[in-house]
Amino acid sequence: MPRVLWVTEHYPPSQGGMAQSCDRIVRGLRGAGLEIDVAHLTRRDRPWRIEREHGGRLLTAPLDNDPEHALRRLWTVLAADGTPYGHVVAFGGAYAMLGAPMYAALLGAPLVTLLRGNDIDIGAFSARRRDVLRDALAASARVCVVARSHRPLVAALAPGAAVTFVPNSVDTTDWGVLPSERERAAAWRAAHVVPGRRTIGLIGQLKTKKGVGFLLDALWASGHAEAFHLLLVGEVEESVAAWLAARGDAVPHSVLPFMDRYELPSVYASCDLAALPSFYDGMPNVALEAAALAVPLLASDAGGLADVADDEIGFTFPAGDAHACRAAIDRAARASEAELAGLGAAGEQRVRRDFTPEAETAGYRAVLAEVSGP
Repeated sequence: MPRVLWVTEHYPPSQGGMAQSCDRIVRGLRGAGLEIDVAHLTRRDRPWRIEREHGGRLLTAPLDNDPEHALRRLWTVLAADGTPYGHVVAFGGAYAMLGAPMYAALLGAPLVTLLRGNDIDIGAFSARRRDVLRDALAASARVCVVARSHRPLVAALAPGAAVTFVPNSVDTTDWGVLPSERERAAAWRAAHVVPGRRTIGLIGQLKTKKGVGFLLDALWASGHAEAFHLLLVGEVEESVAAWLAARGDAVPHSVLPFMDRYELPSVYASCDLAALPSFYDGMPNVALEAAALAVPLLASDAGGLADVADDEIGFTFPAGDAHACRAAIDRAARASEAELAGLGAAGEQRVRRDFTPEAETAGYRAVLAEVSGP
């Protein structure tokens, strides 16, 4: 298969779920034999350079304060380099979707656009980003989504666009809880959680769309606030911090800073439930990571969460439905330890069966094989 030019704003050393997903997908495709050159439109202070990676190259293109210049300079680099590309992939971010269609046209290669949650959820309703998104979708030979519910949004912006659902994954061969991490989790609980209370973890980039404030209101209204201990890991919005401060000990909670993925197993091991009360979303890595470690989910059906979670592996509710969220919290509070263990085991089995890196790689590899040049 010809070499792929992969244009993204999210790639290590950038942090966050999108960078993790991008790295995972690229490594999977390279491991399957594809040569991929990643053009990283980085917001970090990095020098322009091209360096060799296993299975391809990394072209670092700092956006600095002039993204248009960076995109044009990157084309100068690509044109001078003269590498023939069989595909151009746009992965996440407005500037990736702005530049990739132009590179595809100039290179005479088909464009494949990989939409993540924010690209379509926010982009479709953004006065600043919608035209960029629409143009990228219209120029794409194939659009890939991580949530089946994103298909109607794509169709509304680009009628007739060919769309393929390829879910995220988690590699369970290197994702587990070590004995030392279980000990650390037990010690944390002994020091912070009153015996008998269940810990609900809210983990990751806790943005407005993640519905943290919505969950807090539902928890308070449910009458079960003192049955749980909230563990918030990540950047907590001021409104959430103020809500928690106003209620003091009435809503037991702990707050930890944002952590790298491989610091999280002991956090998951500290939790009885992982909460994802999103209003809209892609397919959060946290949902797959928690379920893979047998932690039941307390989740809305937003975006790709509906493709992962149901009441066989946790406590689910329609996104934004406060009454249903309170009911889910009530079910979680009343569930026995045996019921929680059964939900966790079912979630672990589902992830190991349905959300594997092998399936994810095969999905994207099939898309690239099906999409050929003119």
